Amino acid sequence: MTPRAFGAKALPEHRWATLPERGTPALLRLVAWITVHMRRWVPRLLLYPVTLYFVISARAARRVSYQYLKRMRAGPPHWWHVFQHFHCFAATILDRVYLLRGEFEQFDVTLHQKEILERQIESGKGCILLGSHLGSFEVLRTLGVTQQDFPLKVLMDIAHNQNITRFLDALNPKIAGTVIVPDRPDTLLRVKESLDAGFFIGMLGDRTSANDKTTCCQFLGATAEFPAGPILLAAVMHCPVILFFGLYRGGRRYEIYFEHFAGEIILHRDRRAEDIQHWMQNYVERLEHFARLAPYNWFNFYPFWD
Repeated sequence: MTPRAFGAKALPEHRWATLPERGTPALLRLVAWITVHMRRWVPRLLLYPVTLYFVISARAARRVSYQYLKRMRAGPPHWWHVFQHFHCFAATILDRVYLLRGEFEQFDVTLHQKEILERQIESGKGCILLGSHLGSFEVLRTLGVTQQDFPLKVLMDIAHNQNITRFLDALNPKIAGTVIVPDRPDTLLRVKESLDAGFFIGMLGDRTSANDKTTCCQFLGATAEFPAGPILLAAVMHCPVILFFGLYRGGRRYEIYFEHFAGEIILHRDRRAEDIQHWMQNYVERLEHFARLAPYNWFNFYPFWD
C-alpha cells in the first residue's frame, strides 16, 4: 500500500511479493458458502484444523513466525506459539467476510482517541491515515465506508493475492471502489483530489515492494527496511498524518487506536534522507509499541530483517 513513484531500489526476490498465493477460487467460494449459511461458531471452529495445516505445510512462513516471536518473547517460542500466530491471522481474514457483508453486530469494536479523527473531519481537510500489517485494517475500512463515519480511500496494491482480492471485492463492491492503485499515471492526481475533497487516504507503512524508495530503521532490536513512500507522499501533499492500529483481541473484540503523528511533514533539501529516516523511525517506534501490546497480530510472513 505504498506509492512507488518516488524513487527506485530493487529488493531481493524472496520478498513478500514473490510468495505464491495460497487461496484458490474454489477454496474461497467454499469459505464464503460456509460463512453465509452457517452460524459463526462453525467456520471459527474450522479455523483450528486449517491453521494446523498451514503450520505444517507453510515452512517459510512458519520459520519467519518463529524468528519474529523469538524477538518478542523472553524465551524461545514453541510450535503452539506459532500456531497462535497463524490462528490470529486466519481469524482476522475470516472476520473480513462478515465485516464486508456489513454484519457489524457480530463484533465488539472499541475506538480509542476517536476525537482525533473527529477534529480532522470537522476541519474539512483530508489527511493520510497511516497504518500497518498489524491486526486488521478492514475493521476501520468497513466502518469508515459502510457506516459513513468518515470518508476514506485507500492506496492498495491489488496485483498480489488477486484471488482473495477479487473474492473480497465481490462481497462489497462499494468498498472495492475506494481503492487507489499505486504506480498509475494518475495516482498522485487522484490522491490530491481526494485530499482536497476531505478524504482520508489510508495506507500501510510497514511493507516494501520492488521499486520502493526505502529507509532503514531499528525495529525489535535489529535494522529493517521500511518504505519511504508514506513520508514522501505526506511531504508532497502538505497534509496531516494520523496513525491507526486495529488490534484483534480475540473472539469478537477489536480495538482501534488513533494517534496524531504530524500536522505537516517538511523535508529539508540539505538533509532530506535524514528527515525521512527520522519520521519513519518515529512511526516504527509506535509500530513496535503496539506490536508488543498484541504480538500475535503481526502479519508480515516474509523474512523481514534480511
